[in-house]
Amino acid sequence: MQTSAQRVESITGSPFLQRIFYGIVALAIITTALGFAGRYFGHTISLGGHTEETTLHEIVIGNNVLSLPANAIRFRAQRRDGIAQRVDLYLHWPDMQGYQAGFIKDFNGAGQTKTLLFLTFEPRATSRDMSGRYGPIYSTLTDGPGIKGPSGLTIQNFRANTGFVSEQLAVSPETKGRDFFVARCLDEETSRTNLASCQRDIFIGEDLQLTYRFPREFLARWEELDQKVRTFAQGHLRTPK
Repeated sequence: MQTSAQRVESITGSPFLQRIFYGIVALAIITTALGFAGRYFGHTISLGGHTEETTLHEIVIGNNVLSLPANAIRFRAQRRDGIAQRVDLYLHWPDMQGYQAGFIKDFNGAGQTKTLLFLTFEPRATSRDMSGRYGPIYSTLTDGPGIKGPSGLTIQNFRANTGFVSEQLAVSPETKGRDFFVARCLDEETSRTNLASCQRDIFIGEDLQLTYRFPREFLARWEELDQKVRTFAQGHLRTPK
């Protein structure tokens, strides 16, 4: 009868199996490193790359034309006119402005308070936005009725087997004639070191999805937040020529 040591030796003794074994080990190391890197860099913004230029760029996504100032577009490569698959923005709260020299600490993630929103415009990925997904999907994945959150919101925990690790759901009260406000957020402990730990998506224009990320602390002003994001989006959406 072989011992454990003998079995391990026989497995790693084959050159082919050695390559597989060491490949799995390397993959595990890379995955762990990427996990740590993701957690770290997710809390900061790349220094540099900002611009104070306010030239408007007409960006076409599907049948939608967005007219956006360069200083609100997060990535240099996206600051151009023409067809795009998506465009990423960052805005200063509460004035909803792009980068300015006076905001440099905030845009570099070094300000005393969290003041940035991150917006992504792209084609719709689902048939319903986050509010519409609450009833048929999210409500079935949460555990219990939840606890009282800020400004009338309810904070619900996801069940452990759903895959939403360290995440919670923030849901507004049901109001006649108005959709639920629904946002996914990292839990309070994880959110402390994250610049934008909540996420919500809405539909605008023609088959256009707007996903916006924001600090969990902004949940206390969720009605103002959602309205300002919608107003900004509609104000920069142009009718195709």
